[in-house]
Amino acid sequence: MAEQMGPSGLLDRLIRASVTDAEPETESASATESGAVSVSGRSMDSTSEASKTGAEKAEEKFMEIIHKIPLPIWAIVLIAIAIGLIILCCCFCCIRRWFRKRKQKKDKAAGKGGKSKQPVDMKSVQLLGNALKSEAEQAAANEATEEEVKEVVDLGKLQFSLDYDFQQGQLTVGIIQGADLPGMDMSGTSDPYVKVFLLPDKKKKYETKVHRKTLNPSFNESFVFKVPYTDIAGKILVMAIYDFDRFSRHDQIGEIKVPLNTVDLGRVIEEWRDLSPPAQDKDKDHLGDICFSLRYVPTAGKLTVVILEAKNLKKMDVGGLSDPYVKICLMQGGKRLKKKKTTIKKNTLNPYFNESFAFEVPFEQIQKVDVHIIVMDYDRMGGNEPIGRVVVGCSAASSELRHWSDMLASPRRPIAQWHTLQEVPDDKKKD
Repeated sequence: MAEQMGPSGLLDRLIRASVTDAEPETESASATESGAVSVSGRSMDSTSEASKTGAEKAEEKFMEIIHKIPLPIWAIVLIAIAIGLIILCCCFCCIRRWFRKRKQKKDKAAGKGGKSKQPVDMKSVQLLGNALKSEAEQAAANEATEEEVKEVVDLGKLQFSLDYDFQQGQLTVGIIQGADLPGMDMSGTSDPYVKVFLLPDKKKKYETKVHRKTLNPSFNESFVFKVPYTDIAGKILVMAIYDFDRFSRHDQIGEIKVPLNTVDLGRVIEEWRDLSPPAQDKDKDHLGDICFSLRYVPTAGKLTVVILEAKNLKKMDVGGLSDPYVKICLMQGGKRLKKKKTTIKKNTLNPYFNESFAFEVPFEQIQKVDVHIIVMDYDRMGGNEPIGRVVVGCSAASSELRHWSDMLASPRRPIAQWHTLQEVPDDKKKD
């Protein structure tokens, strides 16, 4: 059959055989190629798994932890934001505090640097104190002169008589007449009358008739007091002249006090006496007294105020007592620089404190500041009320200026002194 094939048939058979032989090679090649691809894929997978050692693993771990938390995603986000805000606030506070401390250090360094460059001369401090002391002495002298002038003011005089009956134990007081009384009304006249009573009991009071529009009234009235002889030495006769006013409180013109142990009751006494200023006018504004010490160290710029005690404070409570404490204010140019307080002492008019307070006052500033010592009455239900105050400093006067000058004239030494409390102005009564 091979013999019958021609050349063309033989050629066809050879081509088919070559094609058939080529197919297995192609399949094996493709198989080899696919195997190579699979091997390369496995190697790529292993390479990618090896590369997951950093951020991807951390992310997968984080997501795994989040999925385990029994909260929705939005709640977790809110919590994270809140934590972030807290951290930011803490950082802000720390930075702010750091800047504040830095500023304080700079301020102190500037102040101390000024002192170190120009050290405080102790002689200059003492000279300042002595200058203020002489000023205080001059002010005190002027004040004493004013007091003398006030005392010299003529309030008029009163003629009276005393007659004691030893058998009856009776004291007869005769109010005869007044002279040269001051004019208390707009017209320059007065409407005088006299109140007569005995101290200390004040059980019985007598009054004369009112004499209209006169400065030289003639009374000619007598009053009888039952006073046993054994008690007469302990009595004080008071004759007080008042100006009658129909529409307001009667004003006291003056008074005469006669201790009965100083007169000879064995005879009838008749005499003129000058009227003295009313006693209640001297005592009605008495708010109490306070004792405190001042100490100044110029080199350190330190002013120390020690509140020691107070006495005879004004009664502020219904029960006749007070709950006092003391406010110490460092002032400059009407502005309060610092304020400090003592503890509250309950139910007393004579509190003892012994509490110390320090203020930083450079020597350059000591002539510009004042210290306000204010005694307050504590009230739990209402507002705290001021009882009285004392102002010491270079702008003070009288004994307050003297105290300040003594402090400056004796650096480093505490100077203690008693002061009488003065009325607190209305604009300063807020606690």
